[in-house]
Amino acid sequence: MSVETRIPDSKTKSNVKCYHCGLVCPSDSIFIGEKFFCCQGCRTVYEILEENNLCQYYNLNSTPGIRLGEVNKDVRFGYLDDETVKRQLSNFSDGTISTVTFKIPSIHCSSCIWLLENLFTINPAISNSRVDFLKKELSVSFIEKDITLRQVVELITSIGYEPQINLKDLDKKVKKETDRSLYLKIGVAGFCFANIMLFSLPEYFSGGKIDPSLRSFFQFLNILLAIPVFFYSSSEFFKSALSGLKHKIVNIDVPISLGILTLFFRSIFEIITIGEAGYMDSFVALVFLLLVGKLFQKKTFDFLSFERDYKAYFPVSITKSSGTAQTSIPLSKLSKGDRILVRNQELIPADSILIDGHGFIDYSFVTGESNPVPKQSGDLLYAGGRQVGGAIELDVVKDVSQSYLTQLWNTDTFEQTYKSKITSITNLVAKYFTFIVITIATIAAVYWFQTGPILAMNAFTAVLIIACPCALALSIPFTFGNSLRILARNKFYLKNTDIIELLAKVDTIVFDKTGTLTKSQDSGIKFVSINGKRDFTDYERKLIKSLVHQSAHPLSRRIESALNGGIFTNILEFAEIPGRGIEGIVDDHHVKIGSAAFVGQETCRNNGTMASVVSISIDDQSRGCYQLENIYRPGLERVIKYLGNLYDLALLSGDNESEKSNLLRFFKDPGYLYFNQSPMDKLEFVKKLQRENKKVLMIGDGLNDAGALRQSDVGISVSEDLNSFSPACDAILEAKSFPQLINILRFAKTNMNIIIASFTISFLYNIFGLGFAVRGILSPLISAILMPLSSISVILFATGSTYFFAKLKGLR
Repeated sequence: MSVETRIPDSKTKSNVKCYHCGLVCPSDSIFIGEKFFCCQGCRTVYEILEENNLCQYYNLNSTPGIRLGEVNKDVRFGYLDDETVKRQLSNFSDGTISTVTFKIPSIHCSSCIWLLENLFTINPAISNSRVDFLKKELSVSFIEKDITLRQVVELITSIGYEPQINLKDLDKKVKKETDRSLYLKIGVAGFCFANIMLFSLPEYFSGGKIDPSLRSFFQFLNILLAIPVFFYSSSEFFKSALSGLKHKIVNIDVPISLGILTLFFRSIFEIITIGEAGYMDSFVALVFLLLVGKLFQKKTFDFLSFERDYKAYFPVSITKSSGTAQTSIPLSKLSKGDRILVRNQELIPADSILIDGHGFIDYSFVTGESNPVPKQSGDLLYAGGRQVGGAIELDVVKDVSQSYLTQLWNTDTFEQTYKSKITSITNLVAKYFTFIVITIATIAAVYWFQTGPILAMNAFTAVLIIACPCALALSIPFTFGNSLRILARNKFYLKNTDIIELLAKVDTIVFDKTGTLTKSQDSGIKFVSINGKRDFTDYERKLIKSLVHQSAHPLSRRIESALNGGIFTNILEFAEIPGRGIEGIVDDHHVKIGSAAFVGQETCRNNGTMASVVSISIDDQSRGCYQLENIYRPGLERVIKYLGNLYDLALLSGDNESEKSNLLRFFKDPGYLYFNQSPMDKLEFVKKLQRENKKVLMIGDGLNDAGALRQSDVGISVSEDLNSFSPACDAILEAKSFPQLINILRFAKTNMNIIIASFTISFLYNIFGLGFAVRGILSPLISAILMPLSSISVILFATGSTYFFAKLKGLR
């Protein structure tokens, strides 16, 4: 059968869609009755549901299924039979009933919920299953004697909802002590705040006529309640301020600490020496609100998928080799001296020596550089490298916890590299704000000193109290934190809040083409002959499919999905040269797939169509090309047209210039269209722009673009699969949300305006309060009203404005 008969024509493409997942079927050869399926995996899921009377799944939502591809019968879940792993994953087990919670990112609609909560219909040994849609989690209770944990996972996977299990899940710990400490500090501050306010009310509303002994009693209670707030709840502000000053940095916690110290000690002084009420209520309110802001910021970072340690990226299990036998073991049981097998695209879990096979190691996970490094037998391979090619055998020389990647991660190298790119707005403002406040306080003290030292001291401390930048400190975490949640709802996930600030500063956008502007799925292929040569035979297609199966490149995946039939599993001397192509020995035949220059043949013509051309040779004989129609992402023309009016745009593509004329419909300046670009070329292009003082946003697919993504001021990875992305990027944009790129960038600029407006509100409160402070007439009542009011109003403004402008900019 030729490729042409399996690839649908335009009519087939528009009419035959998979009954299960809704994707276009490559052919109409897989069906049951009048229901067609894009692959055997989707058909298998349908058969499982039909057999168990669960086809109501399709009535709740149209084509709700997830494409499964070929159904794997491998043993990758063998590690779940290990007793240690079962104990670590289980929430509860009494020897009869076990309960476990899985993270399932593919949950997306009511059909998913309905099906996953009816697992007991498929297997009665599952006694209960419940879905938490917001967390994308599934809790399953099952009868241990009738079904194992491994069988539960295999069942869930067989219907298209493979659980996301990583090493971090097997290393469950109680919440960090620092998290618990923050909650305790907020609890102490909140309790003391409520009681001090209660004890202060008689002072406020008595008009000064409260009984002196009762006043003294309440004031003494206020001091007792304020002491734990000062020494315990406020401690992290003092530590942060001192740490900054040691490094000659005036951060936002310096003026905050000055305000806290002044409030506390002036209140002590006034209560003990002259019997006044002091400012204990303002003091504890300030600390309480600031701690709530820190909690909000912490929750924001916990929410982000990026905030994971190295264990979240490592495989849960590894293949251990003992002579001719191979077994799957949990990574936690891997130790020095073990012999392991690492296959194509698998991460090396621990520093090891290459024993057998040809290593071609991609260290982009560790360094951001995407060029794989060739390795020979006897070479040391570091943890975090990804094998690109055939399987290799390694001898582990260090435990996972002692490997290079672990040490690198724990030294915060990634974070330090990022921090060098940006100076925080808050700390920049704090530097000048602190100087101005101390100057005003000093001038006020000097002015009133001629009247009396007491009045001078009152004026000095009053300025420090009223100018404490609590509202200023709260504006950024609440604005950016709320914005991160809004952006995440729109399928745009940021590494941290500072990326919003960087996005607002961008003036140049660089796009990758394949997998970024083009869709990596739903496209057909067509054989293009060279000099009248015949089409590929079925055997040759099997050779081609076997080789592209080894590659994660979007073009390889598209060719593989378009070719039916099986594959040869024993691939020798596999090599992938980024930007050029792949080659290997398949069933004793040397197969090369890639650019015409790489394959060594003349360029195939693509007849001016919007297509990429992949050349193929077998045993060094040119056999022809596959023409892959490029389907550009919906909304691309609108996105490029809009962005072109505001930013300098450039396109970097590893493909040839065959689509240049088509791309000029989107990009007006042909001088900024670059083809035949290697990953290193892309990296150097970004560096060149930065040397010209450009603020660069790089948008790629996270495969061959890791170096450019990491080098750019902001790197966005456009991903079809949110669980597979380049760690060099700063943000992930789900492919379906690509049209929202316009609104996202507009919203980032708006965020900076919201921050400026919040700062303005804070400054206006300070200016108003300073009118009382410089005259030395700041009363406890004015302080108790003004300070909490300024903080709360800024919080309400920040959160309300982000929601309002998000809707205004077209975000949900």
